[in-house]
Amino acid sequence: MMRSMLGALAAISLATSVALAQEIERPAPEAATGFAERQAVSSVKDMVVAAHPLAAEAGARMLAAGGTAIDAMIATQLVLNLVEPQSSGIGGGAFLLYRDARTGRMTAYDGRETAPAAAMPDLFLDDLGQPLSFMDAVVGGRSVGTPGTLRLMELTHRLHGRLAWAELFEPAIRLAEEGFEVGERLAGLVAGDEALTRQEAARDYFHPEGRPIEAGDTLRNPEFAATLRAIAERGAEAFYQGEIAEDIVQAVQGFTDNPGTLALEDLAHYRVVPREPVCAPFRVYEVCGMGPPSSGGLTVGQILGLLDHFDLEALEPLSPAATHLFVEASRLAYADRALYIADSDFVRVPAKGLLDPGYTTARAQRIDRAQAAEAVSAGNPPWREAGLRAPDRSLEIPSTSHVSIMDGEGNVVSLTTTIEAGFGSRLMVRGFLLNNELTDFSFVPEEGGLMVANRVEGGKRPRSSMAPTIVLDAGGEPVLVVGSPGGARIIPYVARTILGVLVWGLDPQEAVSLPHVATLGGPVDLEEGLAPEGLAQALEALGHEVRMMELNSGLHAISLERGRLSAGVDPRREGAARSSGEVEAAAQ
Repeated sequence: MMRSMLGALAAISLATSVALAQEIERPAPEAATGFAERQAVSSVKDMVVAAHPLAAEAGARMLAAGGTAIDAMIATQLVLNLVEPQSSGIGGGAFLLYRDARTGRMTAYDGRETAPAAAMPDLFLDDLGQPLSFMDAVVGGRSVGTPGTLRLMELTHRLHGRLAWAELFEPAIRLAEEGFEVGERLAGLVAGDEALTRQEAARDYFHPEGRPIEAGDTLRNPEFAATLRAIAERGAEAFYQGEIAEDIVQAVQGFTDNPGTLALEDLAHYRVVPREPVCAPFRVYEVCGMGPPSSGGLTVGQILGLLDHFDLEALEPLSPAATHLFVEASRLAYADRALYIADSDFVRVPAKGLLDPGYTTARAQRIDRAQAAEAVSAGNPPWREAGLRAPDRSLEIPSTSHVSIMDGEGNVVSLTTTIEAGFGSRLMVRGFLLNNELTDFSFVPEEGGLMVANRVEGGKRPRSSMAPTIVLDAGGEPVLVVGSPGGARIIPYVARTILGVLVWGLDPQEAVSLPHVATLGGPVDLEEGLAPEGLAQALEALGHEVRMMELNSGLHAISLERGRLSAGVDPRREGAARSSGEVEAAAQ
């Protein structure tokens, strides 16, 4: 599938190995030309793709034991909390898209953190009414929202799980007690983060004996094992009420340099919200994602809806023409995102209007094939709220993690999970880190007398860019599940992967390995060291401002075609794909 083009661009790396089980098929070897070698994995049964091999293996073991995609998700997330603590965990929140194979129904589960009831719109303003610097807001209790991940796991397990709750905790508990080998990525992030030394618990864990952990170290977390045992025995109530909850509140309110307002009542009252997915037509497909408070589903859907008006199939994925169209569509979508999207339980969001075919057609007509627009602004979608608003200029730091799962019965999970910035608030409680999710709100509650939709309010969920996605074919069957970390750039990462598979005929591994192109509405960001020669100059000739930079996604995708699952594992990180047959064969 377009392998000659991809080889010429020196962008794709597909490596191989001997099958470990009869139901696993791996293609013949090809030369690595841009990334570290990566195995392209396919299966006829099931698949778990996650950001760390130990996490993917834990999920696949649950499938091998007869568990569902939800069972596998829980085991995977708990191990991710241990081995990738900077990205996600029980101290954070998540969005989950789930499709039930038996009923065909898709549900979006909103496990996003909420602002404490006492949080006010001026939470991130100083005494002079000026916004705090980002890191001054992040480190400490001020930035901590009410965690939602455990409630999400508990609810979805009750509705869609099969294995015993406690069984799902066993892999993470064993690894926490016995220890795991620290990888280069985690070691490098710890060494580069001075803020991890500001709280005693985090300092003692990440800087034992006064030095940062190093690659190759065996890292044990007995406190986290004890926390997981309590939750395994007593359910999520052990986290949201009682001693663990009291320790969380003490850490948040007692961090004297930057205390927060999270209270026991906030934890006790937290609820997961089941929501209808946001689905947008694209070609013959339906692309379904998470709606507000996430901007992911709407903005990915808008980008694809705008590009539906162009013959992308006739263009090479990394040609100047295709890149220009993608960037201009993204700029228009991000302008709408900034003005309209926030927690729909607090403000009206014109979700239908933003994806209305008449509206996207009108917006697509603003794209000039031969010239970048000097400036873009939000449009006027149908069903728009009458009140005027100011755009949100809040910063989103690239962190987070994504898990894609299909089980043997055809159930599908797309989970994007986070504690926000790397290492969250840098506050550690009982072996896990607390999020800094409140910094996803706008620091400025109004501008020019106009309200910012994504301002801080008690009980509100901050806007997100997380975009767990499931793509359905014309018959309503799943053909692709995908998502990524990456802060506000999650949206273009996911949108381009979808284009890679659905438009340019790439397999998932090729699609997630494409050199990145992203914009948040302004300059065009090209992936340093991987963008084709001459692309930056061609875009500049069209009027774009271009920046070369590291664009560290963590895309994890699974496609389903003619009964065979094929995985895409982002080569920029240490992720892996595993199936139940693979772990069964390895155990023999």
